[in-house]
Amino acid sequence: MYDMIYYVNAANERMLGGGGVDGAIHQAAGPQLVQACREVPEVKPGVRCPTGEARITPAFELPVSRVIHTVGPIYDMDRKPEVSLKNAYENSLKVAKENGIQYVAFPAISCGIFRYPPKEASNIAISAAQQFSADIKEVHFVLFSDELYKVWRETAQEMLTQFEK
Repeated sequence: MYDMIYYVNAANERMLGGGGVDGAIHQAAGPQLVQACREVPEVKPGVRCPTGEARITPAFELPVSRVIHTVGPIYDMDRKPEVSLKNAYENSLKVAKENGIQYVAFPAISCGIFRYPPKEASNIAISAAQQFSADIKEVHFVLFSDELYKVWRETAQEMLTQFEK
């Protein structure tokens, strides 16, 4: 099963590691991940993955086969953070689909130091996952706090209730 799951990394535009989820994934994957990320071509100086886009690399020492890297918006600095966050989720799922990936595990992109409001982020994340339900068998949300879990669960329940009506 692990070789079928792909992690999504909440990366920064340089893709060279950082704090939070990004730092944890880089640390667990080992130094080869930084080298693989360095091999991703820059699209402009210092930028390998612009906000809202996604890239894929091997996972090295992680118990998965690949990592999809995406960059979410810094909430109060992005002109249209909802569009950028939606693009981050959707482009990650497009990369998964293009690579035949059936199982994806997402963090709460931009909900840490990028200060995205969790309720709004959960609506965007779950809506994006629903759009790809025909192509992706399972989307998991791996959330770093009980509070985020509660918000994501409530959002999913609300969406399910609306869907059933």
